[in-house]
Amino acid sequence: MNANTTASDSQAEAILQKALDGHRLSRDEGVALFEANDLTLLGNVATRLARQRRKNADNAVTYIIDRNINYTNVCVTDCSFCAFYRKEDAEDSYVLPFETIAQKIDEILQHGGRQILMQGGHHKDLRIEYFEDLLSRIKERFDIHIHALSPPEIVHTSKISKISLKETIERLKKAGLDSIPGGGAEILVDRVRRIISPKKCSTDQWLEVMDIAHRLGLPTTATMMFGHVETLAERIEHLDRLREQQDKSGGFTAFIPWPFQAGNTDLRKEIGPKKTSGWEYLKTLAVSRIYLDNIPNIQSSWVTQGPKVGQMALYFGANDMGSTMFEENVVSAAGTVYHLDEEAIRRLITDSGYTPQRRTMRYEYV
Repeated sequence: MNANTTASDSQAEAILQKALDGHRLSRDEGVALFEANDLTLLGNVATRLARQRRKNADNAVTYIIDRNINYTNVCVTDCSFCAFYRKEDAEDSYVLPFETIAQKIDEILQHGGRQILMQGGHHKDLRIEYFEDLLSRIKERFDIHIHALSPPEIVHTSKISKISLKETIERLKKAGLDSIPGGGAEILVDRVRRIISPKKCSTDQWLEVMDIAHRLGLPTTATMMFGHVETLAERIEHLDRLREQQDKSGGFTAFIPWPFQAGNTDLRKEIGPKKTSGWEYLKTLAVSRIYLDNIPNIQSSWVTQGPKVGQMALYFGANDMGSTMFEENVVSAAGTVYHLDEEAIRRLITDSGYTPQRRTMRYEYV
């Protein structure tokens, strides 16, 4: 150990070698990596593991052309971290008519898109029949992959429709749902959820949706929104619950971590204008790659971090640049606005020494 190496860094070296040797890390070892100071070493190991764990042994970094469609901004959960939702009687509240959604799909198809990401608020009147009608009408008119309805939306729909989660997901799949996004995870620790989203589904309910979906053949993604009231140990607990679920059902195609965006949110008033640094984001990304030994793909969050940090993420464990984000409303409501078209994403990938490659939600090359 040289004079500039701390005890935590020395411990981290042994833990990182364990990961490189193909052994699973414990929660305590994950926390120890968060406490280490050598970000370069973490990034180096995360990058090496990214190459080992990818399905395709090539130099590609993937991305997808899709569009976020927020079918409603009306929500009854009142999450303190969200600047997007509105009460039903607000002047700017809405439920998009079908023809508006159809127009948005037309536009993304014209730009080479093959998928829509569709999410919205927890509306008290949008029961299972609404979604069955919406999904089936989309499928009747368009040849497009529908990646839609996060676990909290599905739990809410199940509750107000008075049917089981399994029946809810079965009916959604039959109507045209192709995959489920990992939104609404925030931190999968109920202590945290009681503070920032007490009306939203519990950790176990979020995971139950994913378990049922995977067993019904619906792939999903997983997310983590960090940098607010959680501890480092709770970040690792979140990753551990995802890893455990992936062992059971194996349907997560990718993991996407991003920092809490405080602007215009009630939570900002409670915890102050704290902002996660690029350094902390890259460390969290690297630790996620190292700890999640059974989720092959990790996305860069350039939407929250901007193109430069988003590009740096490719050296800290990310192997995917996510979506072109033809439309984005939720993060931008909190004051974070970054936009990249396909050409810009391909240039960032190429300039990093990788080969840009379009993909599907299942990470099949297009």
